[in-house]
Amino acid sequence: MTELRFADARILIVDDEEDNLRALSRILRAAGYHAITTTADPTAVAALHRELDPDLVLLDLHMDVLDGMGVLEELRRAAAPEQYVPVLMLTGDSSPEARRRALAAGASDFVTKPFEMDEVLLRIRNLLETRSLHRKLTAQNQLLESRVAERTAELDDAHLDTLERLALAAEFRDDETGWHTERVGEAAAVLATALGLPDEDVFLIRRAAPLHDVGKIGIPDSVLRKPGALTEAEWRTMKQHTTIGARILSGGRSRVIRLAEQIALSHHEHWNGAGYPKELAGDSIPLVGRLVMVADVFDALLSDRVYRTAWPAEQVLNYIRDHAGRRFDPRIAKLCEEPAVRRSLLAIRGHGSVPSDAARLTVARAVAS
Repeated sequence: MTELRFADARILIVDDEEDNLRALSRILRAAGYHAITTTADPTAVAALHRELDPDLVLLDLHMDVLDGMGVLEELRRAAAPEQYVPVLMLTGDSSPEARRRALAAGASDFVTKPFEMDEVLLRIRNLLETRSLHRKLTAQNQLLESRVAERTAELDDAHLDTLERLALAAEFRDDETGWHTERVGEAAAVLATALGLPDEDVFLIRRAAPLHDVGKIGIPDSVLRKPGALTEAEWRTMKQHTTIGARILSGGRSRVIRLAEQIALSHHEHWNGAGYPKELAGDSIPLVGRLVMVADVFDALLSDRVYRTAWPAEQVLNYIRDHAGRRFDPRIAKLCEEPAVRRSLLAIRGHGSVPSDAARLTVARAVAS
């Protein structure tokens, strides 16, 4: 029997006449359906819908306490936006207006009483077929969306991996260890945590900050590795690494690439407006640029370069403190004086390693207190 294909379909019958409930239940069971629930209380339908998640609702139109139109409205509010539960309206009112109102309110089909048993069973089968197809389509769409999201993430990771290798290639020309970029990312994450930024933002900053100097790949070695002071022309060339980096990173679809573009362009802007390339000042400088400015200077001054030797840690921290409000955002510079933050920054510098999530949480709590 064809109906047995949906023998397990959950069917909810709503009618305030007990005789009608018994008659419909008997017809459906004889046809092979067995997951049948009935109620003579239309006000209980919303709760039953949440409990049963029915595949079909057979609904009487004219009821005393709450008519079928009211039940349809409650069902519409109770159902999730992507959910489709067909409703077969059953009524003794055969007027065109009643049919129009029921279908306009959301009923899937309409049958007038007294009805032919075969006709009702045929309409039930058709509605269950539609419900089944809708569920399969929804599941397929969710699977496709999941696969697209996974593929997008893979492409973003591949894109980021390529850019990180570019950043590393550029950094090897200025720092033979190649660890500076990673340490800047970790230091920026520590500062972002201490500043109270959300975990997702901290994660993105940690991934994006290592790309801050990717534009150095476009700077000649004669300028980048010059052991002495740069001439005015050479300094103008050096400054171009910010705009070169932003151009390399421009057009990215993912948040992390867009954030990296922002960092590359703004991490040499000074709080007092004396930086480059746009001479931005104060809060007009993107926050991520201000964070990476401190993280970059902190690690760079602790590193040997062809044009100078590394500074002692205390001297670097004093420099950041003394230039708060001039070169650095004073709030971020002040964070470096917090013992928990200093320990985390120096641990990154000392071991070239990543602080644990617990360590970052400790920093955040220590600064908050």
